Amino acid sequence: MGIRAAVVVCVTSFLLGAWFFLPITPSDSPRGALFTHWIADSLTLWKSPVTDDHLWTAAAYYSILAKGPPQALWFLASVVVTGCITILSSLGDGQAGNIMFDGGSIFLFGVTVAMYLLSVLPSVFAKFSALPDHQLRDPFPRSLRHVTLELASNNLICSVALTGVLALQAGRFWAENSDTDDQVFVSGESESRAKTPS
Repeated sequence: MGIRAAVVVCVTSFLLGAWFFLPITPSDSPRGALFTHWIADSLTLWKSPVTDDHLWTAAAYYSILAKGPPQALWFLASVVVTGCITILSSLGDGQAGNIMFDGGSIFLFGVTVAMYLLSVLPSVFAKFSALPDHQLRDPFPRSLRHVTLELASNNLICSVALTGVLALQAGRFWAENSDTDDQVFVSGESESRAKTPS
């Protein structure tokens, strides 16, 4: 159980962006997949009003992703498959905690994978493989505006879903430790009653 939970938490943390286990240098620590999207998404989701400069910056970022090496996608896919296999393997125990907490984790993890496969990746590769020639101050094309804002929203949905996976795994850990503490307390009380004469 402990190894499975550790793998799920590490995979989810990597995908979410809290991957700080192996810093290369103090100023250059690896970041997770969704954390890097913050470069683009913060400009389109959290800065008001959304300007053409913000949209060009986000589009340039997504264009870099679309032109990136395929090995990066294969690595990301292997991390996701590892997480899926690990979560699904815990359902074999048949314990109520596994079904409740891991069932919710599977649903949220599945939502994230579906969002990426059906919406995020197709949009990135279809719309951002080649950007039109432009200057930073040029008006942003209407055809890309909606797609850029939708990508930011989809990345936010994925981040919230993966945060839910972490919360469910933390809840499972707390519930299992609480049950263990209760069992230790009850067995300690019954032993003390057996030792005291009536």
